[in-house]
Amino acid sequence: MSRKGILVVLSGFSGSGKGTIVNRLLEKYDNYALSISATTRKPREGETEGISYFFKTREEFERMIKQDAFIEYAKYVNNYYGTPKNYVKQNLKAGKDVILEIEIQGAMKVKEKYPDTVLMFVTPPDTATLKERLLCRGTETEEKIHSRLMRAVEESNGIEDYDYLIINNELEACVDEMHAIIQCEHDKVKRNTAFIETIKRDLKTMSKGE
Repeated sequence: MSRKGILVVLSGFSGSGKGTIVNRLLEKYDNYALSISATTRKPREGETEGISYFFKTREEFERMIKQDAFIEYAKYVNNYYGTPKNYVKQNLKAGKDVILEIEIQGAMKVKEKYPDTVLMFVTPPDTATLKERLLCRGTETEEKIHSRLMRAVEESNGIEDYDYLIINNELEACVDEMHAIIQCEHDKVKRNTAFIETIKRDLKTMSKGE
């Protein structure tokens, strides 16, 4: 039985460890593809064009919006982020489970367009850990950290709209939990209607002695 890929949206507070979780998931398990987002924010140290993000000017990004080149896009801390369409559709058709690491605004837009999308929200075990992780980055100004914490307050009001809550306390356990959830999603009846119809049809044929 051929298996279509599942679209998975991973969101969470800045500093929750989303990127680390996704990278480890891709290392540890086969059959995942990470959708690379486009953004207008400046690259951080160590980030690579076409691997970390597609870095765009504001003008380039807005031109892509007009061309309907995104599954979704949103503005976060004065920068645009968006998910290009083609890559996602190609991998889902090939049977890959595609991970989108995007913010709440974008997640809701994806769920609206693609109701079968699985939404996961990542959070540290407590707020003290969240602040500590932001401070340990060493790449953010005090003003930027405050902005991200204020944003987290807003984001906390959208957690109930997600399907699963992932508490990132221990990395390996967190990655294994995420993988297990996605695999269970593949077994849901609503994702296997074509297979079920085939079984029902074949049973009716067999019962008639054909």
